[in-house]
Amino acid sequence: MSIFDVFDRISANSSSTRGKIEYVIAGLGNPGLEYENTRHNAGFMVMDMFAEQLGEKIDRLKFKGKTAEVTIGDKRCLLLKPTTYMNNSGESIVQALEFYKIDVQNLIVVCDDISLDCGKLRIRRKGSHGGHNGLRSICELTGRDDYPRIKMGVGKKPHPDYDLAKWVLGKFGKEDGELMKQSAENACECIKLMVQGKTDEAMNKYNS
Repeated sequence: MSIFDVFDRISANSSSTRGKIEYVIAGLGNPGLEYENTRHNAGFMVMDMFAEQLGEKIDRLKFKGKTAEVTIGDKRCLLLKPTTYMNNSGESIVQALEFYKIDVQNLIVVCDDISLDCGKLRIRRKGSHGGHNGLRSICELTGRDDYPRIKMGVGKKPHPDYDLAKWVLGKFGKEDGELMKQSAENACECIKLMVQGKTDEAMNKYNS
C-alpha cells in the first residue's frame, strides 16, 4: 500500500466520521479589501464572526467561494462566502447545493437589507428577492424562493435621491458599527436555532 492510499483512507474515514453536510449557510458580500466593513458585506461579517465562535476560519476555496465545514448541535454545515461578487451569488450557492444534494429549504442566506434600520434583524422562511441582487441571483438560478434568510438591517439611504450603489458600498460609522456587531451576534444565535429546526423561536426572539 502506497502512502497515497493511506492518505485516501484517512480522508475517507475522517469524512465519514464528520458526517454528511446537511445545511449550506451562505453569507452574501463582495470579496476584496475595498469592500470590507461595507453595508453590502453584512453577510460576510456574520459568517466570519460565526466561524470564529466555532474556532474555524472560512478559508478553503471551493464552489466559487470560501468555505468551512462546521458542526452545529448534531448537524454538519457548510459555511460559504461566495467570491463571485454579490450579483452572481447564486452561482456559488447552487454549486454547493448540487454537490451535497441539499434542497434549498436547507439553505440559510444572510444578507444586508436597506429597508431595516441599522442593527435590526428580520428572519423569513421564504419570499421574493425584494430587489436585492444577491437574492435575485439565488432565486433565478435555483428557480425557488422558499429558502430561509436572515436580513441584516444596514439603514436606509439618507434621502431618496442618494445613489444606492454608493450607499450599500459605503462603510459603517463608529456608532452603526457597534450596532452591527450586536446584530451579527444575534444573527449567529439565529443560525444555531434555525439549523436545529427552531426557526419560529428565532423569529419570535430576534425579528424586528
